[in-house]
Amino acid sequence: MEPARIIIRPHVTEKTLMLAEKNNVLTLIVDLKANKPQIREAVEKMFGVKVVKVNTLITPRGEKKAYVKLAPEYSALDVLSRMGVI
Repeated sequence: MEPARIIIRPHVTEKTLMLAEKNNVLTLIVDLKANKPQIREAVEKMFGVKVVKVNTLITPRGEKKAYVKLAPEYSALDVLSRMGVI
């Protein structure tokens, strides 16, 4: 799968902005069929960052949400601002 098809959109709430600020974690809605290595590769290619860890869950709405922890030398807030979210 190509990275643009894996990452659907960022998930932005007060909680996810707090996670980005304090824990350096991006929260994204991703394709249901994407696995953790595919999500890691897509984030690294699209945003030019290094990913430390990926956690996923299926929301009650039937969407797949990924919590992507970035390496300390990268900022999740910078990535969100480049995406035009904040």
